[in-house]
Amino acid sequence: MNHLDEMTCLLYLERQLDRPRAQEVSAHAQGCAACRTLMRALERESRLLTRAMLEEDEPLPARLKEFQERAKRSLQWIWGVAFGLAATGAYALYTGYIEPWQQQLEQAGFGGTNMLSLLVFQGAFWKGWQSMITLLEATALLTLAGFGAVLFRRRIRRGTATALMLAGLCAVVALPQAVSASEFRKGHSVEVREGETIKGDIFLFADRVRIEGTVDGDVYAFSQDVGVSGHVTGDVIAFAHTLRIGGKVDGNIRAGLNTLTVTGGVSKNALIFCDYANLDSSGNIGGSITAFAENLNVDGKLGRDILIFSKHVSISGVVGGGIQAKGGTMSIGATGEVGGPVRFEGENAPEVSSGAKLASPVEYKKWEHRREYLNKNYYIWRVIWTAAFILFGLVLLMLLPKFGRETISAAEQFGAPIGLGVLVFFGVPIAAVIACITVVGLPLGILAVGIWLLMLFTAELVVGTVVGNWILGRGSSSWEIVGRMALGFVLVRIAYTFLSQVHVLALLGALGIWTWGMGAISLAFYRRFQPVIAPGSPAGPFTPPPLPPNTTVGGVQPA
Repeated sequence: MNHLDEMTCLLYLERQLDRPRAQEVSAHAQGCAACRTLMRALERESRLLTRAMLEEDEPLPARLKEFQERAKRSLQWIWGVAFGLAATGAYALYTGYIEPWQQQLEQAGFGGTNMLSLLVFQGAFWKGWQSMITLLEATALLTLAGFGAVLFRRRIRRGTATALMLAGLCAVVALPQAVSASEFRKGHSVEVREGETIKGDIFLFADRVRIEGTVDGDVYAFSQDVGVSGHVTGDVIAFAHTLRIGGKVDGNIRAGLNTLTVTGGVSKNALIFCDYANLDSSGNIGGSITAFAENLNVDGKLGRDILIFSKHVSISGVVGGGIQAKGGTMSIGATGEVGGPVRFEGENAPEVSSGAKLASPVEYKKWEHRREYLNKNYYIWRVIWTAAFILFGLVLLMLLPKFGRETISAAEQFGAPIGLGVLVFFGVPIAAVIACITVVGLPLGILAVGIWLLMLFTAELVVGTVVGNWILGRGSSSWEIVGRMALGFVLVRIAYTFLSQVHVLALLGALGIWTWGMGAISLAFYRRFQPVIAPGSPAGPFTPPPLPPNTTVGGVQPA
């Protein structure tokens, strides 16, 4: 019998030979000293390799362990500074942006509870869907169930999934059908005739809409030309080219249009987005006007305040409250009366007639178009916000070190992150708005918007880290990554400051940074949730590799 080769000995030691062949090898090894020596050597080598693979990590040297303890203690003041700067940034954001807007809205008659009630509980997305809530809830529930089944399909057995699906279908079928109180009308010309009464809300889709009768509910009009000469007990919510209110509206006006003319009576408030708005001398609005318009003329009577962003404002009627206006010009005629304070911020000084009756002189603030970098506060706040962003990135890297490295690695690919970032930047807000239409999808939409904003704030840090890697090379430790992130973020901010002198370049630069960074984060999320094959596990049936030439198995050379 020939001597045993190494392959046969290894197969014997790993118990991979069949029983007759193993007995032959064992008998040969007992009588052949050379083969017995080879087998013992291979067995010793295999045992050493196994022990080396199972050996625990070597403990840190004393000096490195001491440095690690000092680094942990130093993180205490770093966290303190991070929270301090975060509180400073939140306070600056509130006092610089949120609080002035809140004061302006309160002056215009929109307090905290009042604003929430007007925008949510009395808005189109709340009242308009009450009559269709059953269908929308069922659709939202089925959609969420579909997403859940896709996400957890690997963890749920087929029988359990089938049972859950059947139970969900039975629950949807068993839901009581709500009685619809809304009416839908569409066509080229749609009208509610004089003497006709509509009980409930009405949705009108036409080129021409006329309401001459009574609507005991809200009116939703989508048309070129809308005229209301009858009586509406609820709100008028219109998306049209022209809207004329000649009758009586007990609720509010919510409109996005080109021209608004009010010659009748509106009991509550008006929220409008339009080019031209006119409150005629015979018109009356009992509440406030909040408008984003090119021109606003008030010749009639307004019960409360005006909050306006426009090119020109003209007051010739009676305003029961105050006026808060921003825009190009403002004029108050001789017949104008204002019962509250008047504040105007714009290009030109307001023109006030000597015959106008004002509760107090007009407060005017001229827009100053001086360059921001001439102001010392500009640099102070730049430093504060830069430090806050860097500390924010430091916190994220300390909390999610592995995911941070994966995101930076994904950002270095350029093409895929930017393409995916465009989809996420524009697609997520649209999907969130669609989800928020239904009450069931409202939490999901709010959560999506929150994650989208977090990705938006983090995108510049990701791009800054990539820029730092270009300059200093990739870092291995967390502190090296933080240093590159700080350097790159500062350089990106400086470059963006220069680009901001040209608005188009600033917009394109910001859009590029946002899509790049958000795409890298999304790509890292996608790769994290992709199924990964464990190392060493075969992807399919195992096929042994071909043996080298002139190799013998069991003393016999294969064909």
